[in-house]
This record gives sequence, C-alpha cells and structure tokens, in this order.
Amino acid sequence: MASLALTTINEQLLKSIGVGIAILRFKDAKFVFHNAAFTEWFGDPTTSDTVKEAMETLRDQALDSFRETGRFQGEIQIKPRRRTLVISLNLYLTEMESEKMIVAECQNITRMRELEQMIDSYSNMVERNTRQLEREKERVEKLLLNLMPRTVYEEYKTFGVVTPQLYREVSVLMLDFVGFTDFTEKNDPTVTLGELNDIFTAFDRISEQFGVERIKTIGDAYLAVSGMPEAAPDHATAVANCAVRFLRYLERRNQSHRFQWEARIGLGSGAAVGSVVGVQKYVYDVFGPAVNMAARLQVFAHPMKIVAPIDMKFDLIDGFQVDEIGSYDIKGLGSLELINVEGNLSLARGG
Repeated sequence: MASLALTTINEQLLKSIGVGIAILRFKDAKFVFHNAAFTEWFGDPTTSDTVKEAMETLRDQALDSFRETGRFQGEIQIKPRRRTLVISLNLYLTEMESEKMIVAECQNITRMRELEQMIDSYSNMVERNTRQLEREKERVEKLLLNLMPRTVYEEYKTFGVVTPQLYREVSVLMLDFVGFTDFTEKNDPTVTLGELNDIFTAFDRISEQFGVERIKTIGDAYLAVSGMPEAAPDHATAVANCAVRFLRYLERRNQSHRFQWEARIGLGSGAAVGSVVGVQKYVYDVFGPAVNMAARLQVFAHPMKIVAPIDMKFDLIDGFQVDEIGSYDIKGLGSLELINVEGNLSLARGG
C-alpha cells in the first residue's frame, strides 16, 4: 500500500512538472511502467498504435547511439489530436532486479520551440530593419552631403542646428549657360536633364580636385565657393582653376557631342555668410558681397570667358593670363574695374 501511494505521488509530481516517464525491458522493448503524462502524449501502450509508431521512430533515431553509449538525447515530433508536438527524449539504460531496462524521459518542449522560433523570427526582423535603417541612414547622409559641406553636416548631425558663419575671405564662382532657355524650348526635358547631369557631374569632379565646394545648382546656374567652411589661403586660385577647367571641359565635350554648350563665368572675392536655410525643406546656402559680385560679373562675361574684379588680379597673375577690360557700372556694386581670366600656356598644354 505504501509503495502504491508513493508511486501515485511520484506520478502526480512528474505530471505536474510536465515530464513523461516510461520504462521498457531492454530485451523485447515491452512496457513495464508509464505515467499519465506519457500516455497523454503517446497514448496507452497497450491499446494505442501511436506509441508504437513513436517508439519505432525513436528506435530508428536512437539505435546507433544507444548501442554505442547506452544513452540517447534527441527530439521527435508527434501529432496527437491534430496538433504537432515537439518532445524532448532522454533515454538511458538501467538495471532493475538484475534485468536491463530502458528509461525514457519525455518532456513537451513545443512551447519553448515556438518561442525560440518567435525569437528567431523577431531577431531576423530586427536585423532586417536594422539593415534597412542603416541603408536609409546612408541614403539620407549622402543626400545631406549633396546639400551641404561635410563639416556643416557634422555640426547639424551633432547639434540639430547650424550656426550662421561669416567668412571674411572667400572666392566664389558663378557659371551660367548661354542660350539655355532656347535649348529647353527646343528639346525634351529628359534631354535637358541628362545633359545638365552629365556636365554638372564633371564640374563636381573638377571642383573636388581643387578643394572647391559646390554649393548649389539653380537651373543652368552653378555656384561654387572656396575658403568656406574651411579656410583656404589660395581660394582665388582655386576658383580660377575650376573656371578655366570648366570651359576646357566644355570645349572638349563639344567636339564629340551632338549638343554644343557655351558658358559665362563670373568670379567674386570678399566676405560671405554660410548657413542652413529653411526648417522643413532646408538647404545650405551662401550669400553676401562675394556671392553678389560673382553673380553680377557673370553677366558681363562673353561666351566661354571668365570675368573677375581687378582686386583678384594680383592673386591670379602668376598662374593665369589676366587682361584688364575696363571699368563698368555694376548694379549694387557701383563702378568696378574688371579683368578677363584665361589659363596660361602651360595650363593649356597640361589640360
């Protein structure tokens, strides 16, 4: 009676912790004991084929390992009542009354496996989202770097705002194409856009070579500056080099392309302010005396020529061919002596 009561208590304990137990004779695999949890999953060994099928599956999986070590740990799937369960199995040999017995410990780990799959699925989703966010971050960063210089972008990223800065010594380049309005009226917009994209991309590469920062394009106008946001002692030479090479590029391009492009370029030197303008649709912009001068002088340049104020002559005379072209009354700036700037012979040979 005491033994029966102890067995009943042990069965209730094993069921409460979700462990199924079965004991089989080693010699013929006949059941000598099984608890209620085992029966719930596998059925009654005396009446159910389910347990036979499960034990056959188990036997196939465990046979080699069991013969070698007398132990087996693994998992099988069963499908009682139309639901697939994952059962963890632990088999080992023992002796009872001088007879070898197989002890089978079974535990339902379906929920644990489902949670693991959910965690894996969630981890994969987080990983995908992280990669997507990284790609989006890179895309946004690339876009912002097209809108503003890197140092300005770093300030914006760190503080969320950009403090307007006055730069007292900068040089500015303003380029505008001859006959652009007429070109747009005669050609498809995709053609116009493709041509501008091709040319401005080349201009960007040239600007980068001389440390000149392209600030923006407005239609066919191209604005670039040297000396901001990083100071550059040779800012006048840098923009002049860009201007000469811009025209040299157009000359060479015209030799092999269907559409012919000519440009006027104005250079300006002096002070300028740089800052991010706008709150929702923001853009980095520059304005001030140097910018106004370049924009005004560009109008006075002949096609494929570069005009600059005479104040820049002494900065450029050693590296460029500089010719005075007289005094002109310029709106907002008064009377200014102007010069034409061209590349010298060594530059023409070196390209």
